Amino acid sequence: MASFSVHAQPWSSSCQPAAAAPSQRQCSTTPPWRRPWRQPRTRSPGTLRCRQAQQQLLLSTGEWIVQLERLKEEVGNMITSSVTSSLLERLHLIDALERLCVNHLFEEEINILLMQISSSNNVNDCDDVRTVAMWFYLLRKHGYKVSQDVFVKFKDEEGNFIAKNPMDLLALYNAAHYRVHGEKILDDAILFTKRCLHSMLPSLEGSLAREVKCALEIPLPRRVGIYEANYYISTYEKEGKVHDMIVQLAKLNFNLMQLQYQEELDIITRWWKDLQIQSKLPFARDRIVECYLWMLGVYYEPNCSRGRIILTKVISIATIFDDTFDSYGTIEECELFTKCLERFYFIWELVADELPDCMKHVLEKVFQSYQIIEQELSEDEKYRMPYLRSFTEDLVRNYNREVKMREESYVPKSVEEHLQISSRTGACHLLACVSLVGMDVTATKESFDWVSTMPKMVLALCTTLRLVDDLKTYEVINIYLSSPSLGYSIKNDIFSDVREQLTPHVASSIDSYMKQHDVSIEMARFKIEELKEEQWKDFNDEWLDPDSAQPRKLLEAIFNLTRTMEFIYNQADNFTYCHNLKDTISSLLVEAFPVN
Repeated sequence: MASFSVHAQPWSSSCQPAAAAPSQRQCSTTPPWRRPWRQPRTRSPGTLRCRQAQQQLLLSTGEWIVQLERLKEEVGNMITSSVTSSLLERLHLIDALERLCVNHLFEEEINILLMQISSSNNVNDCDDVRTVAMWFYLLRKHGYKVSQDVFVKFKDEEGNFIAKNPMDLLALYNAAHYRVHGEKILDDAILFTKRCLHSMLPSLEGSLAREVKCALEIPLPRRVGIYEANYYISTYEKEGKVHDMIVQLAKLNFNLMQLQYQEELDIITRWWKDLQIQSKLPFARDRIVECYLWMLGVYYEPNCSRGRIILTKVISIATIFDDTFDSYGTIEECELFTKCLERFYFIWELVADELPDCMKHVLEKVFQSYQIIEQELSEDEKYRMPYLRSFTEDLVRNYNREVKMREESYVPKSVEEHLQISSRTGACHLLACVSLVGMDVTATKESFDWVSTMPKMVLALCTTLRLVDDLKTYEVINIYLSSPSLGYSIKNDIFSDVREQLTPHVASSIDSYMKQHDVSIEMARFKIEELKEEQWKDFNDEWLDPDSAQPRKLLEAIFNLTRTMEFIYNQADNFTYCHNLKDTISSLLVEAFPVN
């Protein structure tokens, strides 16, 4: 069973600044419930209750692990014996395990079952749309490039699909989103099912209505399972779609992972407080919990603790860079800041004399944080740091280029020209690299070299973020401009992107498309949306490439980065308007399941 302890220990004394103030509090790496209790000077009732609660937590955790091991063995036997079950039952079992986020406990068993399913010809004789769609969806999800032709038999003589049941339509809609370029059958399937599901939605009820609504917002292949795990566990338990034994396993697994997430967040927030963002950088966003939630979607498994912590630190640093260049620095200061960062430890202080104190503070804390990250790597992993520094320098250089574009009020003449810069300033190229830095032996030097070439999957990641960001920014602006009665002040955080658009700002890809083709904003948004869909086809192309030399887990991390983008920017920029994430944060990081 995967370990539920944090592997990274970034707060060793050797990582602290050499000239730390005597009063600076040193933070323990040990989570509160594992620290030895000191004899309190006064045994107040509150102290005793706290101690009893901690002891009860330790006892419960031990019992949960014992129960999980027992249930894990029983569910594993269930998966193995399911080979004699019907095709639909086996597909439902795999889908349930994955949506309940316990699939990492049964990787070998699930892979064997999928190999058996892919090698059989049962689907050729199957005339049930839902079964064939689930077969197609799960096999493509796991990298099997099965043919779209399995859906031909579900079209009439005029080429229209014959599916009418909402569950059949939903299954076909989700499956078709694993399409690649040139798959017209799947393109048609999405248009047909989307139209039908939209018309049916007002008459649907319960969990099916929610499933359809969520799918129309974000199709299942683009969703992040861990973000919805709490909901699915509750839903499956109520509706009895899975065996009670699997539900109990899912609850125990969720609770144990949640304890680990809380421990990791404790480490990260103490690191963040040490950066003194609120006092030293009042212009910067304080979004450390949102950053952690974002990176949790990249890999949620217990053995990926170090990777999550490193990813969260780096995306938080990238956010500080973004706010510094976008909201604070002058063009001269941004140029000098870029030169200082490019020196990375090499007497950068001599160059930084003319920078404001707050920008010097950013540089100092970035260099300290990268030293901490380097110390978390083993000796044979140290080669990863030059890649990390190089990608960081590239990000800052492109931020600096954007500042110059903003000052010159320059609108790129085409979307292609725009994306040459803007696709690099979403920090996704950097995140693709960082997702490997904290990985185990799965990531090799060849993997870092591959990411450095900006391959199709990484380029699609960078482009998708930029396009989604631009689309959602304009969506929020329209809400603001058309609904003044909402009473929002332009000073409010919720409309920070509106402020950006109503003051000197970097032109968006929508602006460039309007200039390039002389079209309305509505047409430009429609075309940018189409371009975003093309990026998803690029993802699927790379994911389903049988000749890919990259490990599946590495590709999945980059794929998940893009999935998190769809979630973070759904309806509005959830990262900027962080109140939208409140329920997700609570369900994932706070609310535990009661277990027997």
